This record gives sequence, C-alpha cells and structure tokens, in this order.
Amino acid sequence: MKPSDSDQQPDLVDVPDVAAQVFGDNLDKAIAYHLSLATVGSERGFIGPREVPRLWDRHILNCAVIGEAMPVGATVADVGSGAGLPGIPLALARPDLKITLIEPLLKRSVYLAEIKAELGLDNVTVIRGRAEEKSVRKDLGKVDVVTSRAVAPLGRLAGWSLPLARIGGAMIAMKGSSVAEEIERDAAEIKRAGGGASEVIRVGEALLSEPTTLIRIPRVR
Repeated sequence: MKPSDSDQQPDLVDVPDVAAQVFGDNLDKAIAYHLSLATVGSERGFIGPREVPRLWDRHILNCAVIGEAMPVGATVADVGSGAGLPGIPLALARPDLKITLIEPLLKRSVYLAEIKAELGLDNVTVIRGRAEEKSVRKDLGKVDVVTSRAVAPLGRLAGWSLPLARIGGAMIAMKGSSVAEEIERDAAEIKRAGGGASEVIRVGEALLSEPTTLIRIPRVR
C-alpha cells in the first residue's frame, strides 16, 4: 500500500513497480524506509539533497538485489552501514537473513536503532563500532557473509571484512566499474587478509536498468 498524497509530499510517493517484486510482503516497510531516508536521513545529513529524488534506484533497490548472491538463512554483517545501506534494504528483501549493522558513528548508529524499531526488523542487530575492533569482533562472532557499500578501497576493505567471515564464508561488497583494477592493485592485501580468488558478479539484471556490481572474495584461511 502506498502512502496517500495527503500524508506525503508528491515527490516522495511514487514507488517503482519493481519494488513490489523485490520486497514482496515488506513493500510497506520499504516505502517507510524510503520516506525516512528522504526526510529524517536528509535532515541529519546522511543523505544529500540531490540524492533524495533517486533514492529508490540508486540506493534502496540496488542494495536490495545483492541478496541474489547470498545463501538462504545466512548470517550477514554490514560493515560501515551508515544510514543502513545496504543492510536495511537487504533485510527487507531477504527476511530469512540475519543481519548485523556495524557503524562507528553515534548519530548514525542511533538512527539505525530507530529504524530497526520503527520497521520492526527482528532479523537486524545494530553494533556501534569499527569492524577491526576486538570488541566488535567478539560481539559479532563469525558470519557467513560480510557486505558493504562505498566504504573503502578494496585492499583495506578486505582487511576489515574477511576476518569477520568464517572459513568458507565470504565478503560480498558493492563496487563500481573500476573493481577489476582494484582486484589487480590490491591482490597482496586480499591474500594477507585470508582471501581466495576474487569473482565479479552482477545482480539485479532482470529487475534494474543498471544492475549492481559485486565482488565476492571467499575466506580461505
């Protein structure tokens, strides 16, 4: 169900048809999250004003489809979650996943706790801290998948992410068109972090005009 025109501003009401396919029974919650990002998220500086009109395509939907690369019932850590991207859309699209949002900044971690409560996301946990901190690693334990979006160069990101994954698990990070160059440049750092052979994956090809590019690196040691 879409919010009524009397409740929301017109530019916040339009919901792409594909959102119903991606979020299913959680479509209403995805709409509520979109509204929160466009209002509260923008007011608190998490989302730039220019990004508000393209929240669905460039932020929410392209994060949600990364679930295509994740096994059923997986435990997932979202490193540097910020305003909940990609973790919140992923949790809405894949309620079978158990997702932990890791965010070091207080104002963002407070927002994540608020949105978790507002949307009733029982499959989401929020941890304030940095992925490399011992306390965070202790609270999290080992997970099946570590994901992230626009956090750091690949080598540094692998050093933060792979130690959180169990042996046989993987980091599955959202990356841009330069990912192949990053793989070549940061191969030594990836290996030091315990990573195996990298694989570039495109997801959302059947749903989005611009599919999402991922890099998957298994943890082998």
